[in-house]
Amino acid sequence: MPDVKRTVKLVTTQDIMQGKDSGVEGYPLRSWSIEIYLQNELGDQIPATLFDKVTYSLHPSFGERAVQTFKNPPFRISEEGWGEFDLQIGLVTLDKEHVITHDLNFQQNHYESKHVITFKNPKPALLAALRDSGPVPGDENGVKSKRSAATEEGSKKKKKVDKNVDMDKLADGLQKLGEDDLLQVVKMVHDNKSAESYTKNDVEQGEFHVDLYTLPDSLIKMLWDFTQEKGAV
Repeated sequence: MPDVKRTVKLVTTQDIMQGKDSGVEGYPLRSWSIEIYLQNELGDQIPATLFDKVTYSLHPSFGERAVQTFKNPPFRISEEGWGEFDLQIGLVTLDKEHVITHDLNFQQNHYESKHVITFKNPKPALLAALRDSGPVPGDENGVKSKRSAATEEGSKKKKKVDKNVDMDKLADGLQKLGEDDLLQVVKMVHDNKSAESYTKNDVEQGEFHVDLYTLPDSLIKMLWDFTQEKGAV
């Protein structure tokens, strides 16, 4: 499998905190924040859902706050301080951590920096996640996209689904579940899906998409039992 590259964009904002003293003459206390996005091939900023979590390693003077981890895009960290420094940012995917160095400075109130990350020989699950953020080398030469591959796999699974599970009723039942129950469904899918399963977490729209026919039979049965228990089917 060819290497896959993605552009990570860091958006930093900072401003002087009026009325607060840093305790260091000539260096006003500032509030600052960093958010992490991806930039697609069209130059558009998109959510960095490719990463499972992001860890910021700050200057040791931050003490207990020197290492902070965030699990939801845009992985925003908000802090205050008076000094500029280089910090390490660990971007964690399904099977690896990619570390980049970020120059935290106070030259501008808002600035952006870009880093290109190379994913070497990504495994199928990671490859599927990469397709959510842009093209993958080889797809244009006949390699199936995640969606088309999922659909084909789904057509095969239609004949294998437990005869006691009505897939149409299951799909309708899942849509009838309340918010708390849906959160359990999402967790159930994440914990039990296979590399061939098609799922997409649309953070901006607050939606979670899944192709039921690409899920393992054991997970389908689990979802069926859950929706029955909740009285949705």
